[in-house]
Amino acid sequence: MRSDIQPNERAFSSKEVAEVVAIATPTVRKYGQILERNGYEFFKDGDRRIFVQSDIEALIALRDTEKPLDDTAKDLVNQQKERLQGSNETDMAIRDTYEDLPHDAKPLREMLLFLANELTATREMNAHLTNEVSQLKTTVSRLQQDHHVISSSIGNSAQKTHAKLENITKQQKIHYEALLQHEKQKSEFLQNELQIMSEEQRKAWRSQNDFNVRLENAMRKPKGKWRRLLSSFMK
Repeated sequence: MRSDIQPNERAFSSKEVAEVVAIATPTVRKYGQILERNGYEFFKDGDRRIFVQSDIEALIALRDTEKPLDDTAKDLVNQQKERLQGSNETDMAIRDTYEDLPHDAKPLREMLLFLANELTATREMNAHLTNEVSQLKTTVSRLQQDHHVISSSIGNSAQKTHAKLENITKQQKIHYEALLQHEKQKSEFLQNELQIMSEEQRKAWRSQNDFNVRLENAMRKPKGKWRRLLSSFMK
């Protein structure tokens, strides 16, 4: 039977525990069944579990464990047994001390009562700190997940940018090769035109040269014949 509940300690429902531990309500019930199966004790209101701070810490341990749930549950059961045993021994020691004190030892009784209250406050503070550490772990885990998402997004963006640059480079290469082919065709066309013009020029030179030769030969003939030949050229 549990006896570790503290004065004025808050009790939580399954729904409230789900919000504190950041898990679903069915998961709270699942973890509770695993703990009870291994010997863990809950406060009960009939069949309904009533959770206190130490139970919330046990659920957080199950949520964050990397071991099999039953192995972690057994460890938590052993911790609960040690805590309950220590709590029983403390209560018995305080009761025995009160019973053995003389009736006029009021200052000593007040001192022991003060120490007992301080011990309760210390336990509550430890539970609060444990809860804060758990929330901090949850926050760190979420930040790590956000970092992973951001890193993945940056990586995808870099890949898309690289793909776009490759596509632009490929298009520029195709355009450059098309321009180069066009210029090559123009150059071949101009060379052909120059060759044709050069051939026509050579023909014109040969024709002029033949004319000059005939003219020179005609001038060497007798005068009468030269006049007749010249007159024939001038007709």
